[in-house]
Amino acid sequence: MNEGGSSLDRDRQARLLAVAGELRPELHRYCARLMGSVIDGEDVVQDTLTRALAALRELEEQGQEMPPLRPWLFRIAHNRSLDLLRSRAVRMAEPIDAASEVVDPASPDPVEMLMRQEAVKTAVSRFAELPTVQRSVVIQKDVLDEPLSEIAALLDLTIDAVKGHLARGRARLREINAQADSHQEARPASAAVARYVALFNQQDWDGLRALLADDVKLIQSTYTPRVGSAEVGSFFTIYAKFDGVWLAPAWLEGREVIAVFQNRADPKPSYVMWLEWRDGLISFIRDYRYAGYVIADVELALAPDAKPRADTAPLKSNRS
Repeated sequence: MNEGGSSLDRDRQARLLAVAGELRPELHRYCARLMGSVIDGEDVVQDTLTRALAALRELEEQGQEMPPLRPWLFRIAHNRSLDLLRSRAVRMAEPIDAASEVVDPASPDPVEMLMRQEAVKTAVSRFAELPTVQRSVVIQKDVLDEPLSEIAALLDLTIDAVKGHLARGRARLREINAQADSHQEARPASAAVARYVALFNQQDWDGLRALLADDVKLIQSTYTPRVGSAEVGSFFTIYAKFDGVWLAPAWLEGREVIAVFQNRADPKPSYVMWLEWRDGLISFIRDYRYAGYVIADVELALAPDAKPRADTAPLKSNRS
């Protein structure tokens, strides 16, 4: 990740990046449900790490100690998510009712366990139907299993208020799950994505490079973004070294994406790519190869007849 600005103590940066690397999947589970989108959630995670590095640099310049990193990163992610939700004008205000009886034992009772299992199985997008505070509390308690005291500290609430939001959020989530259709619609691939997938599976790297806009941008997790057709073109050179990778058009949260199978015989994809187009050329590639956790809790809807077959070989292979 590019630091920019003044220098940051290498030990501090190394500690932050190490903790952030361990926390990324957990941060994503939180941010994705708070945003109601696994793709938007990963954008928040990436932004969180960038902001954390900048904030840590400021603390160092002011001679302040490094904060406890886990709660600090979650607070940055939480605040950034709220900023984005406010900008969309979807945040809903709600009164705090009398707190319901919610237990917080070290070993939760069977009812608590069932509630947590229901939350974990709930589609990410459905959390967006909860008021923001309820959403945050339910995610932290039932998905991440955070103690009520830590949830209260993050949200600046009393424990009784947290219990109230948790009880109401759980009840609302059950209503949402009862009414929702759990299956994503499988739609045919667009002509542009179908062409990209076909060229990739044929290992026609020159054909793919011809689809890149001059100012195309590529983002891969925390790696430095690549910009320009020449630099992004080397992206395909890297993929040419991976034997067996197979793509299939798919749909995720209403967006057309590309499912990436590490091997054509795999029953499920390992990660996805997401492309943007302008005037028939690719202007943006988001490759989630190093962030497979993004699709860990979601069901991709593969386009009809898009499932890879183990006995299907590439049609041609250009030089990388």
